[in-house]
Amino acid sequence: MNAEQRLKNLQVPIGPVDVVLDTDAYNEVDDQFAIAYLLRSKDKLNTKALYAAPFFNALSNGPADGMEKSYNEILHLLDLLGEDVPTFRGSPDYLPDEQTPIVSPAAKDLGARANRYTPEHPLYVVAIGAITNVASAILLNPAVAENTVVVWLGGHALHHHDTKEFNMRQDVAAARVVMNSGVPFVQLPCEGVVSSFRISKPELEYWLLGRSPLADYLAKHTIQAAEAYAKGTPWSRCIWDVTAVAWLLNDGNRYMRARILPTSLPDYGHRYVSDPSATPMAYVYQIKRDALMEDLIEKLNAK
Repeated sequence: MNAEQRLKNLQVPIGPVDVVLDTDAYNEVDDQFAIAYLLRSKDKLNTKALYAAPFFNALSNGPADGMEKSYNEILHLLDLLGEDVPTFRGSPDYLPDEQTPIVSPAAKDLGARANRYTPEHPLYVVAIGAITNVASAILLNPAVAENTVVVWLGGHALHHHDTKEFNMRQDVAAARVVMNSGVPFVQLPCEGVVSSFRISKPELEYWLLGRSPLADYLAKHTIQAAEAYAKGTPWSRCIWDVTAVAWLLNDGNRYMRARILPTSLPDYGHRYVSDPSATPMAYVYQIKRDALMEDLIEKLNAK
C-alpha cells in the first residue's frame, strides 16, 4: 500500500462498507451497546462477522473463559436484536511474543476474509477488546494489513501518564503487532478522550427502560453493574465501545474529531514511544458526546 492510499484509508469512509467486530462482549456493559449500534446502522455498515475476544478480570477465570463468555454474550445480543451474523470464537490466550500467532476460528476467518478485499476497497475491522485476534490474523496472513482498516478502542490519550488501559495492557505484544504492521490504524484512546462518553441512571431510565426487550436489557444491565460499585452514590457509566463503531459513521465530524499523527507504540513498561518517522495513524482526540448519544438512543429504540 502506498502512502497516498494509506492516508485515504485513514479518513471516515464514504458510502456503505463491510465491517467485522472483535469484542470481549462479557467484560463490561458497553460492548453490548456497540454491537446493537453496529447492527442498527445497516444503512452504512454491513456486518460480515463477529469475533469473541479474550479477557481476564473478576468476570472470568482466565482469557479462555472470558472469550467463551463473550462468545455466548454475542449470541444473546443477536437473539435480542433478531439478527443472524456469523460469530466465531477467538483466542483462548494472549500472544506469547510478537512473532507467534494464536490460531483460532476468529483469526482464521479474518485472515481468509481479508483476501476478498483490496486497499482500494478495504474491510473495516472494529476492535473493542484485547486485539489478540486481529494481531494473530495479521501474523497468519500479512495481506490483512494491506486489505483492512483497523479501528481500535485501546490505550489512553497520548498525554496520559501511562498506557495501562484494559484492552492494551492485557496484550501489549498484540497491540505492537497491529500498530507496527502498516495497517491503516485508527486509535480511540480511553482515559482523556473517550472517557467523556458517559450515560447516567436517569438517562437510561428515561430513554431506554421499558422501550423494548433490547433497550430494557441494556438499561437494566448497566444500572445493575454501576450500582454494584457506586453503593448509593451518584454515578455515570462510560460506554466507551460505542465510539469505535461511531467512527465509521462520522461523516462531517458529526460525532468526533481526529488528526493524523505518527503511530506511537506502547512499550512493555506501559509507556508510549514516539517516533516522528513512524507510519501515520488517525488519532481521535475529541468526542461530541451529545450528538453521538442522540444517534445511539434513536437507533436502540428503532422498531
